[in-house]
Amino acid sequence: MSFKHTAFIGLGSNLDNPCKQVTYALRALARIPSIRISASSSLYRSAPVGYCDQPDFVNAVAQLETTLSPIALLDILLELERECGRTREFRNAPRTLDLDVLLYDDLQHQEHNLIIPHPEMHRRAFVLRPLWEIAPDCMIPGIGAVSEALLHCREQQLERIGDVI
Repeated sequence: MSFKHTAFIGLGSNLDNPCKQVTYALRALARIPSIRISASSSLYRSAPVGYCDQPDFVNAVAQLETTLSPIALLDILLELERECGRTREFRNAPRTLDLDVLLYDDLQHQEHNLIIPHPEMHRRAFVLRPLWEIAPDCMIPGIGAVSEALLHCREQQLERIGDVI
């Protein structure tokens, strides 16, 4: 199979053993024939954003090679979230698993419920630091270098807690 596209996926969880949830999602994605994981970051702990009365999150970023379109990739991510018990009670609610398409090639795209690059990624250390770890030269279309965006998030607390288990 010829993998034509490169995508970066954000993974996060703050319920039901978050480290295990993120690890399970990475392993599940690796079993999909149209996806090859080429890199995955360490796990990071971060405080919740938006709704703060909830547990801290565990986050990671994975680089994928895929034959899927952006929408088909999103559909797979949403199905995996559902399999892991994700519910959407309110915006920024606690969750078992959160999977986001962050980047897809150098695409700038807005369709249905998918915006690429992810509209908040350049403001979130919990996305930028793991992304920088696996792709330090990465560029965010319309924004610039990940390393530059990360400088603007220095005040956000982020703790590397280890590798994917």
